[in-house]
Amino acid sequence: MAPRKTPQVSRNPDLVRGIGKYSRSQMYHKRGLWAIKAKNGGVFPKHAPKVKDAAPAEKPPKFYPADDVKKPLPNRRKPKPTKLRDSITPGTVLIILVGRFKGKRVVFLKQLPSGLLLVTGPFKINGVPLRRVNQSYVIGTSTKVDISGVNVEKFDDKYFGKKAEKKKKKGEGNFFEADKEGENTLPQEKKDDQKAVDAPLMKSLECVPDLKAYLGARFSLKDGMKPHELVF
Repeated sequence: MAPRKTPQVSRNPDLVRGIGKYSRSQMYHKRGLWAIKAKNGGVFPKHAPKVKDAAPAEKPPKFYPADDVKKPLPNRRKPKPTKLRDSITPGTVLIILVGRFKGKRVVFLKQLPSGLLLVTGPFKINGVPLRRVNQSYVIGTSTKVDISGVNVEKFDDKYFGKKAEKKKKKGEGNFFEADKEGENTLPQEKKDDQKAVDAPLMKSLECVPDLKAYLGARFSLKDGMKPHELVF
């Protein structure tokens, strides 16, 4: 702020510290307050308080945490549906490259909303159940299976979600006893769904010779095989 060019002079200078030159009534007339009061019917005008549109600012806290609290940044990214590779179409036989079923051949059924692929072995041929696979970890082959009779409308990402388990209370009685009921057991409903999907699929496989044996064989590279020269 720039300094004043002329010093500000008080209308009532002090004679001594705390005692002004003019009295209260003299300052009343000197400041012209009598004229303002007379103009407004003998009372001083009152102005309505201004209404603030914005909410009052929150007072800063008196104490601050010792460490900086990390605040997550807002995610303004709009998710885009994952684009399916041109070589992968419903009924295409895929080769899984990673995971528990590495090297297995599976049949692609459909793409889920999350972008993952819904595949099946079928389970009776190579032991691969209905499961989700990322298309980055599969190889699409030129072999196709007729899946027109397979109904996969009920399968989505929620179908494969895990249910929340109830916490067990710790006690001396069950400390040494393992509760084997319900461990590593598949619900009967999912077993029925697997059979419902595999039944029409098995009929389609029986119509093509050697297709069952092809799906049952595990893919692997042998000595002298060059992956970049293979045609699937």
